[in-house]
Amino acid sequence: MVVKGIIKKGEYYDSVTLMLVARDAAKLEGVEDAAVVMGTEQNKSILETSDMLLDMFKDAGDSDLLIAVKAKDEKAAEEAFKKIDELLMERRSKAQEAGEYTPKSLEGALEYMPDANMVIISVAGKYAGDEAKKALEKGLHVMLFSDNVPLEKEIELKKYAKDNGLLVMGPDCGTAIINGAPLCFANVVERGDIGIVAASGTGLQEVSSVITNEGAGISQAIGTGGRDVKKDVGGIMFMEGMKALEEDPDTKYIVLVSKPPHPEVLEKVATLIKNEIKKPVVGIFLGGDPEVVKNAGAIPANTLEEAGLIAASLAKGKSLDEFKKLLEEREKEILSIAEKESKNKKEGQKYVRGLYTGGTLCDEAMLLSRQIIGEVYGNAPLNPDFKLKDSWISQENTFVDLGEDEFTVGRPHPMIDFTLRNKKIIEEAKDPSVAVILLDVVLGYGSNMQPGDELAPAIKEAKEIAEKDGRNITFVCSITGTDKDPQDRGKVKKQLEEVGAIVMPSNAAAAKLASYIVKNLGGAR
Repeated sequence: MVVKGIIKKGEYYDSVTLMLVARDAAKLEGVEDAAVVMGTEQNKSILETSDMLLDMFKDAGDSDLLIAVKAKDEKAAEEAFKKIDELLMERRSKAQEAGEYTPKSLEGALEYMPDANMVIISVAGKYAGDEAKKALEKGLHVMLFSDNVPLEKEIELKKYAKDNGLLVMGPDCGTAIINGAPLCFANVVERGDIGIVAASGTGLQEVSSVITNEGAGISQAIGTGGRDVKKDVGGIMFMEGMKALEEDPDTKYIVLVSKPPHPEVLEKVATLIKNEIKKPVVGIFLGGDPEVVKNAGAIPANTLEEAGLIAASLAKGKSLDEFKKLLEEREKEILSIAEKESKNKKEGQKYVRGLYTGGTLCDEAMLLSRQIIGEVYGNAPLNPDFKLKDSWISQENTFVDLGEDEFTVGRPHPMIDFTLRNKKIIEEAKDPSVAVILLDVVLGYGSNMQPGDELAPAIKEAKEIAEKDGRNITFVCSITGTDKDPQDRGKVKKQLEEVGAIVMPSNAAAAKLASYIVKNLGGAR
């Protein structure tokens, strides 16, 4: 195996183009991995984690294009470089041939769309903050998709926005729904009277999808970026989002979604609920104390699904006892399925491997699993003592967030490109101790457009590998999305079930089922 590299000085391409080229290059014969990235310090550190940071890359600048190939031999690497050049030229030619007007600056975009009142910013983090400030000064709300924006810049932007009656969603905000328009990674949901403020993208997607699937709808869904609820930022935009929903005439109910905020931030949120928010509030702070939410006058939820069910019940005028009964019946069903699936395993099969594309969904699954089978290993575990020594190698019960930087160098996000997860599925199927493989499937704009077509063959192959060894692996899946999504939730569910996967109605239900199977098999800690 060899690792070879090329530097193209001053040759800039956008990140989406580079990720797609890298994906295609990694599929070439003889190529184990490929990275095509700009020479930023962050990209260099990620290359180092992937053992692809060559000495020649260390002095490269942000505007230099770095191409690294891990191949079986020199010839395969050289062939890959040729193909990468062709792909880059092809994409640049297509963009030029399209002939559509593409503004080169914010000013140019405003000339083209003078009535716009919001801008989505997705440029390198070191530049994104300055672009956001320009937009705010022009009276525009900002959705800051970029990550790696300096913390002090985020605080500056959010203070300015608050003082000027504007919203800054982000940095690292991947999901929002504004006036019915799904932005970036968002689902096609029904319009309604439930507003959401979320410091979690996939958390927002799960809750909004549950609400739609229950027959209710969304008025607005405001993302804040996960760092907003930390101590340093102080929940500035989380609380501004709450105030905006309180004033929004189309919003009658408010849902708050977050990992546990810093205690000081949670206290501010609780005070705001008590003193200024008159509309009913449902709160899900994953891993947090539900009593804090309850004491503030809000309705606490234990899972993302439960938050959506409570909100939908309120909007439809139904008793909360109905959703509680639904979850009680669900729990009985989960235990029944777990007992059945536990009986068809070979001796020694007792562990679960969770392969997640959504970070918050992975966190929720680990929280629920901990209650049933104890601590689980991972690349971003709840307990630092259970951090994997090597994120690529699972042990015992393991939940991996494939959206972490170490897995995404030069690749599209795993919600877009299933290549890496499909490889991991096959690897885990070869481990004789694995009884369950747990997967999330996140639909919506920006996500993989053919998830069933790509995931089902990998599940089928994994099952066949296990069966040749006399083993049966249970695949448990959840689908975050709606039937109106471009992928069609119902269609994807059918495709996964046709290859033997068990598709549960929520991430929480899927995590519980996987954990109960493991508990029955003696795999709990």
